[in-house]
Amino acid sequence: MIYDLIIIGGGPGGITAGIYAGRQRIKTLLVTKEFGGQMAKKATEICNFPGFPSITGIELMEKFVEHLKCQQDVEIKTAEILKVEPFDSAQGKKNFIVTTTENETIESKSVIISTGADPRPLEAKGEKEFIGKGVGYCVTCDGPLFKNKVVAIVGGGNAGFEAGLFMARYASKVYILEFGSSVKADLQNQEDVKKSDKIEIITSASVKEIKGEVFVKELFYEDQISKEIKNLKVDGIFIEIGSQPSTSFVSGLVDFNERDEIKVDFETFATKTPGLFAAGDVNVGKYKQIVTAAGEGCKAVLAVYDYLRINKLL
Repeated sequence: MIYDLIIIGGGPGGITAGIYAGRQRIKTLLVTKEFGGQMAKKATEICNFPGFPSITGIELMEKFVEHLKCQQDVEIKTAEILKVEPFDSAQGKKNFIVTTTENETIESKSVIISTGADPRPLEAKGEKEFIGKGVGYCVTCDGPLFKNKVVAIVGGGNAGFEAGLFMARYASKVYILEFGSSVKADLQNQEDVKKSDKIEIITSASVKEIKGEVFVKELFYEDQISKEIKNLKVDGIFIEIGSQPSTSFVSGLVDFNERDEIKVDFETFATKTPGLFAAGDVNVGKYKQIVTAAGEGCKAVLAVYDYLRINKLL
């Protein structure tokens, strides 16, 4: 079987692309190892998605998936992608072969990459050794395990502050460590954190080492003003310093920036390879939001429809 479109990714960009593809009657396969992306894993409470004054990331993801499954022309496959390769089909058309990590090959006339981004590691000494033993990247997943414990959140942006607010429901004490001299979170998040007597903000903090025995016990950081090495007694550490795109499987087919984000034409979300598009957090772009990822998924599919129609592939 040859699909008109394969969408790779099950976050807000990929799911929205699937919904629009179904409405355009494009024969589509959406491939993802799991639904939701960072929306489900890291968004503890969402207050800025239109139509939902307050909703959890998991709840919003469930609504996205429910909507997607209404589309009769969209199939869903649970798999992880190994590579995407262009090739000349028997009809002389430029198609793509998508290969899963289980070596299954799937043919399509076009592809949208919407794999989002994975949490960016801190690269501090001891971080890797204590992953799953006190070091984590998802407060929604692991936060309740630290009830009445002391935790540190590394990162003073919105993600860090929202993680801190979430952990204040469970932990006895929450430290938020920001590398810079001032925090970067929205004013509303800053105001909410100030209301909590459990949360303490530490700025100009460069995390150097994580120590423990079986589980995490201490975090060491350098005060960038005094240059003094200080330590915190903690039971858990959550890293909230941004994300890095999942793009290795299209190496050679797209151009990347210095952060391995995919460069696209922001009118069509086309990459340098005809028929290959990209949408969402995987792309170059300053603002990484659920609503912007969804918007890019919509635009990418409309551009795919034009590409297929103009090239007489539908």
